[in-house]
Amino acid sequence: MAIPGEDVAPIVITTVLTLATAATIILRGPVGRALARRIEGITGLDADAQVRLDQLDRRLADLEVGQVRAPELEALQGCVGELEERLDFAERMLAQQRAPGLTAGEKNQ
Repeated sequence: MAIPGEDVAPIVITTVLTLATAATIILRGPVGRALARRIEGITGLDADAQVRLDQLDRRLADLEVGQVRAPELEALQGCVGELEERLDFAERMLAQQRAPGLTAGEKNQ
């Protein structure tokens, strides 16, 4: 069922006008505003979210530079220090058992 050539123009014009009207209605609403903000690069965050985002950015920058130490890292460093002290003590005890007759000056030689 072919459409005669003289009837095609009104159908095309009606279709184009309908699509243009629908696009105008959709793009002038919330969808259009969201699309415009996205194109402009505005995130649409409220003030609290923006402050939180800025704080996280600064914290990340500090961590990358190494200015801030995580509590877990500090706790592990404390454990390593304690283990070093215990190892030193154990080495001294073993050294005393090996050479009980040596004086302090003879041990260093």
